[in-house]
Amino acid sequence: MAAKILLVTGDAAESLEVLYPYQRLREEGYEVHIAAPSRKTLRLVVHDFEEGFDTYTEKPGYTIPADLAFSEVDPGQYTALVIPGGRAPEYLRNDPELRKICKAFFDADKPVAQICHGPLLTAAVGGLSGRRVTAYPALEPDMQAAGADYQDAEVVVDGTLISSRAWPDHPAWMREFLAVLRSK
Repeated sequence: MAAKILLVTGDAAESLEVLYPYQRLREEGYEVHIAAPSRKTLRLVVHDFEEGFDTYTEKPGYTIPADLAFSEVDPGQYTALVIPGGRAPEYLRNDPELRKICKAFFDADKPVAQICHGPLLTAAVGGLSGRRVTAYPALEPDMQAAGADYQDAEVVVDGTLISSRAWPDHPAWMREFLAVLRSK
């Protein structure tokens, strides 16, 4: 029986940051479940870096079905947690069911992979205090306010917490996450 990994997301999550870990982890033989506020088809977005813009741009992306609502998740059934970025973590951090799920992974010291704006969610449950992390560079003040040691690097591994800045860092992010998963 394959180990299960939970990927938590919602509408306006970054397409590549959902689809890449979802497919990469399935390729490795893991069973990946997508959880969202409700069982529905999620509408993802594409964030890109374009010349002349001071920040990233956003366009409509792919859709993907959520397998579970947050209220249906039993964190004890999962080996690890993946938190993609995009705008979704900005509103998902307010969901009490999702905060319970995230806290359970940190309390059990299970692997957590977060990218881009995903650390906004882990900050909301106190999971970053005293930890080394990276995130989308604009979040540096948020990471520091959460008590984290922010590092501008393609990937930062602090025990079972693996973080990256954005989708261009995917190869390093998944390479380190898989190394932590295999060691567990």
